[in-house]
Amino acid sequence: MTTRHVPKTGRSEPLTRLPDPPKPPDAMQQLPHVSNAYVILNDYFRHRTDVFVGGDGYLCYDASDLRRAPKPDCLVAFEVNVPPVSITEANGYTISEVGKPPDFVLEVASESTGRRDYTVKREMYASYLVREQWRFDHTGGRYHDAPLAGDRLVDGRRYVPISIVSEPGGLLRGTSEVLGLELHWDRGMLRFWDPASEEYLPDLTEAKAQRDAEAAARRSAVAQRDAAEERVRQLESELRRLQPGN
Repeated sequence: MTTRHVPKTGRSEPLTRLPDPPKPPDAMQQLPHVSNAYVILNDYFRHRTDVFVGGDGYLCYDASDLRRAPKPDCLVAFEVNVPPVSITEANGYTISEVGKPPDFVLEVASESTGRRDYTVKREMYASYLVREQWRFDHTGGRYHDAPLAGDRLVDGRRYVPISIVSEPGGLLRGTSEVLGLELHWDRGMLRFWDPASEEYLPDLTEAKAQRDAEAAARRSAVAQRDAAEERVRQLESELRRLQPGN
């Protein structure tokens, strides 16, 4: 396996825009899980201006490297040297232009792509020096070699499996060192567990409900403040009225 040197770059010119990759015939099988992973991780890292969360585009070393380039379902790159929005606008991730490989990639199983995820793509991600590759199969292992699996780069050149723990009830979990999170396979769903807060990161539905609740709380706080200020004005007016000479 050949690995590549990745130059550091503080690139100022626009990134090369990559074409749309072809869609697998069974992409709809993956869509709910891919979308959910993207939404969860993008929301979790939204305060980090040096983090890119993306996916569903080419991952290549350079723009002429597309013939065999993989198309990870989700990827995360930390400490990128270009604005993350510029990678989105480029429609893909070109390692030589961004200046570093992604740190995390996720492949979601489908019948047409499943075997490549844990064979050919695994080797390609190692050659690109991606620190972790994770694989999730909502079917429980029909399309992948396991329901949940991950590999970590060691010696800067090869992958070793990440330990996956099986819990009572069928839950599977493994730790992503680069994300600082646990990935859980739970009844065919992929969930991200934050060991610091000891809570799951909210999924799309939960995140919307949480934002709605926070917005409602802000509106309530503003209404209470306005009511308190109005009451103060009324009391001040009453005090002035009661003063001698008024």
